[in-house]
Amino acid sequence: MEEIQKLYDNYTKDQLLELLSKSEQENSYLKFQIEQFKRAMYGSKKERFIASENPEQLSIPFEVDEQKVAEAVEAVVEEITYERKKAGSKNHPGRLALPSHLLVNEIILEPTENVDGLKSIGQEITDELEYSPAKLHINRYIRNKYITPEDEQGNQEVKIASLDFRPIPKCIAGPDLLAQIVVDKFVDHLPLYRQIQRFSREGVDIAPSTVDSWIKLTSQLLRPLYECHYQHTVLNGYLQVDESPIKVQDKDKKGATHTGFMWVYHAPILKSVYFDYRKGRTQEGPQEMLNGFEGYLQTDGYSAYLQFGQKQEITHVGCWAHARRYFEKALDYNKANASHIMVLIQKLYDVERKATLLKLDPDERKTLRLNESHPILNEIGTYIAVQSRIELPKSPLGKAYDYCLNRWNTLLDYLKDGNLLIDNNLIENAIRPLALGRKNYLFAGSHDAAKNIAMYYSFFATCKKNEINPIKWLCYVLKNINNTKISELNKLLPQYIDRELLD
Repeated sequence: MEEIQKLYDNYTKDQLLELLSKSEQENSYLKFQIEQFKRAMYGSKKERFIASENPEQLSIPFEVDEQKVAEAVEAVVEEITYERKKAGSKNHPGRLALPSHLLVNEIILEPTENVDGLKSIGQEITDELEYSPAKLHINRYIRNKYITPEDEQGNQEVKIASLDFRPIPKCIAGPDLLAQIVVDKFVDHLPLYRQIQRFSREGVDIAPSTVDSWIKLTSQLLRPLYECHYQHTVLNGYLQVDESPIKVQDKDKKGATHTGFMWVYHAPILKSVYFDYRKGRTQEGPQEMLNGFEGYLQTDGYSAYLQFGQKQEITHVGCWAHARRYFEKALDYNKANASHIMVLIQKLYDVERKATLLKLDPDERKTLRLNESHPILNEIGTYIAVQSRIELPKSPLGKAYDYCLNRWNTLLDYLKDGNLLIDNNLIENAIRPLALGRKNYLFAGSHDAAKNIAMYYSFFATCKKNEINPIKWLCYVLKNINNTKISELNKLLPQYIDRELLD
């Protein structure tokens, strides 16, 4: 005790209070870590074995009591009948209005009784929405051949109709079938082997290698349009950038997959999305893609993007959604301080919603932000600057403060132009199909296949942004791309195409 007393005598009161504060923070942080470890060890997990306390539960009844089954089914039927009658007694809002463009198949139903000599007093019409499964059919092109009379030299010419209207010469698959296969895979995430099984049910057996070759030929046909899409997406004045991993089979790594990355570039004003596949997550990818870029570049806090903020011709804009996530993760650690910042960030988003509801133009949105958002940002910055001095740097809250302080100028830069967005959420929405695809086909078959995936995701994400039907768009493109001049390829892009051509 005397040694402890001598130790404390060497400190002032303020120094002791500071030590106490740091000790409390360390204690809180250690408790937070313990809770995280407990959650990892004892939290809900799949396939956890739970022993049965009742030994009789191990007995499996192999014989089924048919009478009990019948009684149970009858009870359910009675319940459903009652519910239907009960629902029918209420005022029904009316049937769903069916689209007028759908084909109508009229079916005339007559009473089972004899109606000879009876007078018709009208009709009752009931519409039923039905579905006819897609069916394969054969287009058989029969070309008559003609021969010209002999000329003075005795030469003759054979005349026959051309097949140059077909997008891929000598390919047995037509453009509509190719478009359906591609959309099923990259929009609806249906792997090729499942599509092959569906064709087999229709009595058409197609080898997997054949379907793979169709995808490859279609990709080659669309490659020039992909380059055109790059020029019209990446080289504009406002881009959002993000990246996401994708597993790829690598011939040099037998029995294992390589982790590649899809770099995604989104032009919010143009409603255009461009996916670029790279083998790694290094800065060489965006360096090459953004060579010559000038304007606003909005990203998360990944270090590969920091280089662009140092260029005079580029303004690096931060993302408040990423900043908010750090404080959300810190709620369990220090709810009072973390929630205080989250409330202030919510006020920033309230200003954005207000601008959207009022349908403000970019200049009006910028004025609103300077008047209402800027004071809130000042309050956030002041609070973080003060609290970061007394918070443990490695704690969840300390990391949240550090994230914001290191990127504070970029988090303010969205105030500079009313066209800029407060966060990167739109590009994250564009990446979601990639995450769904990973769950369905698990990995790309090769690095070349991953590049094709990037191309199709680029086109279809842009279709989604512009509310374009992807199957109609791709069918039209496949049928017309060979007859389109290179200088006019941009007219086939989803963000520029004439919608009337797709009707």
